Amino acid sequence: MVRIALDPGSADRPPRVQRLRDDGSVVVPPEVLPSLGHVADLERDGSPRWVLARPRAYRRLIDAGVSVARAHDVELTEGLLVGADGHFGEPHGLAAAVARLEGRVPEPDPPLDDDGPPTLFPSGRVGDELADVVRVHAAQLRRTTDPRMRLLVAAESAGGLVAEEMRADGLPWRTDVHDALLTEALGARPVLGGRPPTLAALAAEVDAAFGRHVNVDSPAEVLRAFGRVGVELETTRSWELKNVDHPAVAPLLAYKELARLHTAHGWAWLRTWVRDGRFHPEYVVGGVVSGRWATRGGGALQIPKPVRAAVRADPGWKLVVADASQLEPRVLAALSGDHALAPGDDDLYAALAAREFDGDRATAKLALLSAMYGAGAGRAAQLMGRLRKRFPAAMAYVDDAARAGEEGRLVRSHLGRTCPPARPGQEEPAAARARGRFTRNFVVQATAAEWALILLAELRSSLRTTGNPARLVFFQHDEVVLHVPVDAAADTAAAVLTAASTAGRRLFGPTPVSFPMQPRIVDGYDEH
Repeated sequence: MVRIALDPGSADRPPRVQRLRDDGSVVVPPEVLPSLGHVADLERDGSPRWVLARPRAYRRLIDAGVSVARAHDVELTEGLLVGADGHFGEPHGLAAAVARLEGRVPEPDPPLDDDGPPTLFPSGRVGDELADVVRVHAAQLRRTTDPRMRLLVAAESAGGLVAEEMRADGLPWRTDVHDALLTEALGARPVLGGRPPTLAALAAEVDAAFGRHVNVDSPAEVLRAFGRVGVELETTRSWELKNVDHPAVAPLLAYKELARLHTAHGWAWLRTWVRDGRFHPEYVVGGVVSGRWATRGGGALQIPKPVRAAVRADPGWKLVVADASQLEPRVLAALSGDHALAPGDDDLYAALAAREFDGDRATAKLALLSAMYGAGAGRAAQLMGRLRKRFPAAMAYVDDAARAGEEGRLVRSHLGRTCPPARPGQEEPAAARARGRFTRNFVVQATAAEWALILLAELRSSLRTTGNPARLVFFQHDEVVLHVPVDAAADTAAAVLTAASTAGRRLFGPTPVSFPMQPRIVDGYDEH
């Protein structure tokens, strides 16, 4: 496969490309392009794998109207390799990668601005970005000889493309519907700021219940108020308040729930994040230790139910919404080879309940979650004991990961994403057990994140290959949302199913474990 490294240029220098062999070596001297738009001509000539410094390099292409099929993202790849060396969290930007090649200690990664990192490297030298991308890319290829790590690099890089395309396209968002939902829940929008009417009324109810003014936004003041009436609380968390018999509890709980809505997705959020009928979050690929994505502001990965009705397809379009069914237990079954843990496409918890827990689905779910997240004592520990007898390979897999964590060792996902190293002090018994619980889940959750990355890559490739006009507009953990013309909705739902099946095979090879998804064709996100 032909590879082409790209420096997208800047206001004072033109874009340049460097053609490369598949081992990363240079074919011909760099070429200057008249504009970024000419990248489309090179893409049509043979669909090369573009070597980009970072996801934001693709942003420049999108802004120029160019879409590419494949990429190798140097900075995302460097992050994976740094982690694999046991140095998760250390600098992995292009400048840091160059420093390592030159035997220098990397300096902290510079913060990203809207146009990407500055051309002046932290060390003070002016870098030739194209030459640096070529050097680092070649070194990365020499290091990624393991087929699994190569697949992870390709999937992570594809995730970078998807993330930038989703940011550019945006999630369809009806501001009028959102405003109506807020007004219904909170009352009329305050003209000069302050509390909306419903929040003000609930705060007044709390004051009346205590017989004095209480700042409901101050946990310390709420704790003191309860203390004055003889109720000692450690926190103001909802689960603790629900156990208290006092007239202030009901309005306080209602206030907390609506205040979260007002703060996280209220009118200020709407004004900041939605423009031209689209929500444009900025995704951070691999932004969480396990490889799950994060966002830089906007809370895209936590769209609460009260405002989901605002996510609506355009006229003549539909949303295709699909999420994986019980992904992590299925991943554990495939990882461990204990295939009886996840038979068929049925509800995994219900099937387990019927076989092992007298039809009690809640108990079966608790048992499996305890196995993956680590049970403490009591009923959860007893349930894990039953699972060890029934599914010894699956339990041994996570038990081994937990033991490695407790001993300060590294654990890795199926493809090779590596957990952070143990910190000083984690050799202490309590801290060691906590790290063991983390590594127990890491091997499963990080592998589930890999399945989701491959799903995205396969789905994106399928849509491009078939000319399907559907656009991926939202992704969180194991859920995708596509915006599609009505007449292509059924084909898009079928493409999701195919991509899910293919992702399982690419990740695990031949396996009887299935990874079912349930695509739904809807008008609004609240309908799924």
